[in-house]
Amino acid sequence: MASKIKVLQVIPKLGFGGAETGCYDLAHYLSEKGCISFIATSGGELLKFVKKNKVKIFRLPVQSKNPFLIILNTIILSILILINNINIVHARSRAPAWSCYFACLITRRNFVTTFHGTYNFKNNLKKFYNSVMLRSKLTIAGSNFIFNHINENYSEYLNRKKKLRVIFRGINIDYYSQKNISILKQEKIKQEWELLPDKCTILMPGRLTYWKGQEKFIESLNILIEDYKNSNFQAVVLGSDQGRKVYKKKLINLVQRHRLGQKIKFIDHCKEMPLAYSLADVVVSASVEPEAFGRVSVEAQAMGKPIIASDLGGSKETILKGKSGFLYKYDDPRQLAKALNTVIELDQDSLNSIGNEGRKNITKKFDVEAMCDSTLREYKKLLDI
Repeated sequence: MASKIKVLQVIPKLGFGGAETGCYDLAHYLSEKGCISFIATSGGELLKFVKKNKVKIFRLPVQSKNPFLIILNTIILSILILINNINIVHARSRAPAWSCYFACLITRRNFVTTFHGTYNFKNNLKKFYNSVMLRSKLTIAGSNFIFNHINENYSEYLNRKKKLRVIFRGINIDYYSQKNISILKQEKIKQEWELLPDKCTILMPGRLTYWKGQEKFIESLNILIEDYKNSNFQAVVLGSDQGRKVYKKKLINLVQRHRLGQKIKFIDHCKEMPLAYSLADVVVSASVEPEAFGRVSVEAQAMGKPIIASDLGGSKETILKGKSGFLYKYDDPRQLAKALNTVIELDQDSLNSIGNEGRKNITKKFDVEAMCDSTLREYKKLLDI
């Protein structure tokens, strides 16, 4: 029966973000379950890892917000849907969602969306633009936080005929596992990053942008030294500035002002994130705006590492407070410094206990297999299979 299911996922670019890896994982899972799987995207680094014998790729300019390209994409998608007899179209971003919406109206196919973020709006026009994510037969929210956000802000676009469902995002717990870590690769990165063996390593992953909280993080490290007299650490800020040169310069200036140049290292990229996590003694997610899911918090726990995260968004749902990690007030670097000091002062048995709790938590609730299985079951309901 599953062979009747032909799914086209549409995403702007297939990179290494949460939405993109979710699209990638689901596409291959569907193929393994006997479904026919397609992805329409403009490109992306993750494309080279797609197994072409399992997933067919359509290259289209679906990343564009240009109205003329949205119309063009609508026409092309309609043709592809009819030629390939696709019966479910799953959009993962707003611009391509409009093309998918109109294409599904034309072809009378099932339209599905995943509401991946809070999609800020400052006026009714922007809110209308965002509303396309709720014009589907099924809208998937990646967390209870997003589910509540939709109900609180988009109630006028909700009705009983259309389904809103929480399906927690998942990660590949086999990939994010200490069991797969190469000691040789570990040593190589330690040398490249010039990490000292006798220092507590604090890792803060995430692209360099103000809302990820790198400024608050740097301030907290200064407080950690000044107020707690704790300087036995080294910090790695891991993430690309993605062209935000001014912001990165601001961070470097902040480091220099606090005389933390010997304490903080900026690393642009790590090809194997499990390796980066494996080098950390504690991981920080310092977002000053709500994370829709909080992938860093989940990945850190999967790797058996204590996580300290701001008390916003998805991280509140994924962290077992006091057991697998710690939450602090998002705009208070003093609370972050206090949490860091607490973790740094823990003995190895306590750290191991926190790590074990984190791994069990993610294995139980946030495995990518569960996410994919729940999504496929929803597809079957739409098709009455």
